[in-house]
Amino acid sequence: MARRNLTLQLDEETIRQAKILAAKRGTSISGLVTRELELLVARDARYEEARRRAIELMAESVARGGRSWRREDLYGDDGPWSTLR
Repeated sequence: MARRNLTLQLDEETIRQAKILAAKRGTSISGLVTRELELLVARDARYEEARRRAIELMAESVARGGRSWRREDLYGDDGPWSTLR
């Protein structure tokens, strides 16, 4: 995959501390930022996939005659969570 440059503006103290952190980890500020952004993007992709799958499973359950919950069913006067108010 082709790489492109990205310009960031940070305050001097953040840059100073990032240089120290990068040195401790044996990398550069660019390496730190790259790794953190890659982790953030991967985490978001996993979340979105899990969310998509959960919605799909809920739809399949309802389609097979499973329970379709409504807020009133859970929190109404006779719902299973009514005592938690």
